[in-house]
Amino acid sequence: METTIDKETLLNELDLPYTVSPEAIAFYQQNGYVKLKHVLSQAVIDYYGTIITDLVFRLNTLIKPMEERTTYERAFLQIMNLWLEDAEAKEFVFSKRLAKIATDLMSVQGVRIYHDQALYKEPSGGITPWHADQFYWPLASPNTVTVWIPLQETPMEMGPLAFAEGSQRVEIGRDLEISDESEKILADELQKQNFTVYDAPFDLGEVSYHAGWTFHRAGPNVSNRPRGVMTMIYMDKDQVIMQPRNKYQVADHAKWLNNVPIGSKPQDELNPVLFSY
Repeated sequence: METTIDKETLLNELDLPYTVSPEAIAFYQQNGYVKLKHVLSQAVIDYYGTIITDLVFRLNTLIKPMEERTTYERAFLQIMNLWLEDAEAKEFVFSKRLAKIATDLMSVQGVRIYHDQALYKEPSGGITPWHADQFYWPLASPNTVTVWIPLQETPMEMGPLAFAEGSQRVEIGRDLEISDESEKILADELQKQNFTVYDAPFDLGEVSYHAGWTFHRAGPNVSNRPRGVMTMIYMDKDQVIMQPRNKYQVADHAKWLNNVPIGSKPQDELNPVLFSY
């Protein structure tokens, strides 16, 4: 009986509205990201973190030794759309609390899920190079946002996310895939244009939201523990599918959007609305 009550509490927390202050919304819209404390309790993170970690190891197919991997492969184990694999993972991914924050930060009427992904940076895992996520997405509007949820306290040595403040508004590097090249070109360019890079540890229960065109990176994991992170990508519920502009967008159009016609909205089966006013 005890477990049922506990589970009920966790599910309630995932639906409970979190009040996003006007200051946080203004900060997000100005800088392209925001970090929010006390968004999730330790109980929620512990419970769902265990489920997510188990799924990562069950579904992971990257088994090459670290020294044989590409820069991208060294950055993290990446498992996507856990919500389609496991009913409890879906409870977490479909959290109304997290989706409402995304809606409020973008000042839209509601959000759909684009897809989720677990990012598991192993001990000795390398850097995540500078990149902007929306390079990969055939989505017409910049109203997209990713919530980045560390599944443990994340000090500097574990490679927390770093953001180039205000970079969502510049056109540089929008044609670069995540690579050694993107790391070098963007590091130089962001420095040249005097972008402030915000890089700080994450407390347990602290999460970040960053816009699709915000440039971000993460350091290596030099600790002896894995850095588990769960992410969900949200888009404005009225988002429109555009003509793919590179091979990755072609692949994304097929995989995450079910090849819906160009110019139409995503469908509810694969991209349901998770929160709406």
